[in-house]
Amino acid sequence: MYNNSRGRVAEEDGNQEEAELSEKQKKEIAKWFLLNAPAGEIQYVAKDIRSVLDDDNVYNAAASEAFPLHNKSHLISLKLPGKSEDVLITSFGEIDENEYIEPRTAQVARVDHVKQVCTEVRPATDEELPSPYVEDYRCALDAEIMKYVGEAYPKGVCSVYCARGKDVEEPGSDFELVVVISAARHSPQNFCNGSWRSIWNVEFKDDVQIVEVRGRMQVGAHYFEEGNVQLDAKHEFQDSTLFQSPDDLAVSLTNIIRHHETEYLASLQASYSNLPDTTFKDLRRKLPVTRTLFPWHNTLQFSLTRDISKELGIGK
Repeated sequence: MYNNSRGRVAEEDGNQEEAELSEKQKKEIAKWFLLNAPAGEIQYVAKDIRSVLDDDNVYNAAASEAFPLHNKSHLISLKLPGKSEDVLITSFGEIDENEYIEPRTAQVARVDHVKQVCTEVRPATDEELPSPYVEDYRCALDAEIMKYVGEAYPKGVCSVYCARGKDVEEPGSDFELVVVISAARHSPQNFCNGSWRSIWNVEFKDDVQIVEVRGRMQVGAHYFEEGNVQLDAKHEFQDSTLFQSPDDLAVSLTNIIRHHETEYLASLQASYSNLPDTTFKDLRRKLPVTRTLFPWHNTLQFSLTRDISKELGIGK
């Protein structure tokens, strides 16, 4: 009996030892939560994780790895010190781990990823900028995209980068520009945060005089009043246009982007209009535990439907 008891005690001690997480495991778990924080909420998540871990070394290791990845994936924008412009944190503008170029002003910002601030700024070098030939196309497209984003996205930020062929000096060679658009609306006091992210790869194919366009759009939203509802919608498009002068091509490309983004937003709005008849019905059994039928004919009495309808202007 005694030996059996000792065996059980030893087994329980062994299970307790196995249940204890290593520092590496804790770091990976913390990193996962940081990487999956909704738009505009990573600082809140980080504060809670730091409190739960109660270990600054593990937290700092997780944060130093997670914040740069999160910032780039969410295309956050940071104010340049002493200037009115913002710099987008994206891999397309990454000079090194903590430096990002702002092509419109030819400035390079040094970034503190964890604090999410720009600490200093310097002029870009000639090697970091595209050739005058490529810059003509980049600058013309940037001007048109700025006008479009200013009309379509309140507080939206955009930039156009040269992703390939920045040393091309004259017609005869291919190059690629990338349009990045980021817009966020953070309202934690109203239990709601959301973001729009779109990336448009523009490939200039000189031999066939065609410009190919590939777009990726992502919409994220988090509603957490008396619950936890998240939206993560993605869509891709492809299109093309003829190789033209910088100004004419900029207008054509912007019209393509405007068309596809407007079409996608309209499809999302249509989906929300059908929420009472589709998605909401799938979330609950037809006859709840209360034995009272759910009022599908009047879901507007619930705050989530009411707020979504208000934001999208549905029913006006």
